Amino acid sequence: MDFFDEIFDTLALKGVLYFRTDFSAPWGVTVPDYQSVARFHLVVQGQCLFTVGDHPSITLNAGDLIMIPRGVSHTISDSELSQTPPLEQVLNDAQYDGQGVLSIGEGDVKASTQLVCGHLSFRELAQHPILQAMPDYLTLSSSCRAKHPLLDNILRMITQRAFSHEIGSAASITRLSEIVFIELLKASVEDDPQLEAILSGFQDPKIGKSLQLIHTTPQSPWTVETLASEVAMSRSRFSLRFQSLMGTGPMSYLSDWRLQKALSLLDTSRLTVAQIASKTGYQSPSAFTRAFSGKFGIAPRIYRQSQDAQY
Repeated sequence: MDFFDEIFDTLALKGVLYFRTDFSAPWGVTVPDYQSVARFHLVVQGQCLFTVGDHPSITLNAGDLIMIPRGVSHTISDSELSQTPPLEQVLNDAQYDGQGVLSIGEGDVKASTQLVCGHLSFRELAQHPILQAMPDYLTLSSSCRAKHPLLDNILRMITQRAFSHEIGSAASITRLSEIVFIELLKASVEDDPQLEAILSGFQDPKIGKSLQLIHTTPQSPWTVETLASEVAMSRSRFSLRFQSLMGTGPMSYLSDWRLQKALSLLDTSRLTVAQIASKTGYQSPSAFTRAFSGKFGIAPRIYRQSQDAQY
C-alpha cells in the first residue's frame, strides 16, 4: 500500500498557484501565515535571505529549494537591511495581477534574484501526524540535489516550464509541485528524528500492517486488542510501539483517520451523513455527529453546507 498516496489524497494535497519573480535589490517581502497550505520557493538565479519565526536566517543560493509545509509566516529579502512589507502590499505596489512575472526594483536584470514560488493547499481541517511532525521549513541545497535524482529532475522540469510560454506550462508546474512536496518530505526524513520515526512506523512490519488495516478498513470495529492480535503482538507491546513511532496511540490515530476520511467523503461524495457514518466506522449517525463536532467544532451537515456554498 502506498501510504503517502492514500494520506495526501485524503488530505486533498493540491498544487493551486505558482508565479515567477524577478527581484532587484533592495527588496523584501513578508509572506503571511496561511492555514491549510504549503509554500515553496525555488531559487533560479541569484541569492536571498530567508527567515521564519525565531529560527536563524539562512541564505539560499541558485538551485536551492525551501518548503514551508504548514504555511507559517516568513520573510524573504536580499539582505537583513532591506524592508520586508506584507506580500499583499508588494503585489499591489507592483500592480501584479497574477499573470507573468512579479518584478520588484529596477536594477540590473542579470544581477537580480529570480524565484519560482509555489502554493499548495490541503483540505480545510486536514490533520495527520506527518503534517504535525513537519518542521517550520524543509530545505534542499543545490549541492544535495544529486543525492535525490528524481527530485532534482522534477525541479529542473519546473524551472524549464516556468520560463516556457507553451500552453499548459502553469498546469504542469502546479501538478509537479505536489510531487515536490512528497519527494522533499522523503528526502528530509534523515534530518528530522520525529519525521523519521513516523515514516519508520509505516515501514515497520507490525505497526505498518496495523496502519494498513486502519487505512483500508476504517469501518471495522477495531480495538487495541484486535489490532494487536492481527499483528501478533501483545496489547501492551503493540500500544507502546505504536505510540513511540507514530507519536499518538492506536485508537487516537484510528479516530482521527476516520474523521479525515469523513471530511473527504463530505467534500467529494453525495453520500448522506448516515452513510458516511457507516463507512467510517461509527455505530450511528448521532455518534458520528458527536465525534465530528467534538473534533472540528462544527456539525457534519453544517460543514457540508459551508463547503457547498463556496462553489
